[in-house]
Amino acid sequence: MPWIFLTMAGLFEVGWPLGMKMAQSGGNTVKGIAFAVTCMALSGYLLYQAQRTIPMGTAYAVWTGIGAAGTFLVGVVFFGDASSLLRYMGVMLIMSGVVLLKFGG
Repeated sequence: MPWIFLTMAGLFEVGWPLGMKMAQSGGNTVKGIAFAVTCMALSGYLLYQAQRTIPMGTAYAVWTGIGAAGTFLVGVVFFGDASSLLRYMGVMLIMSGVVLLKFGG
């Protein structure tokens, strides 16, 4: 269950930059900020739950890795952010590190 909490925390970590981006589009400022704050709170709470069992350094690295890779992908797919082979390779390195942390202990 702690790894499910940690995965969910990482996914909610993607939600807050998405909410900030939504807040920048016309007429969605309050909704976007509310979405971002809600995602921050849920992400933090789920990280707290995961850290009850998973070591702090591992949990934090996995949490930020999921958040960073997920935010990159959302930016590329939905907002036209720059993408290149090197950028995708960088994300693959992040995700490889997350997998190694999961199975390394």
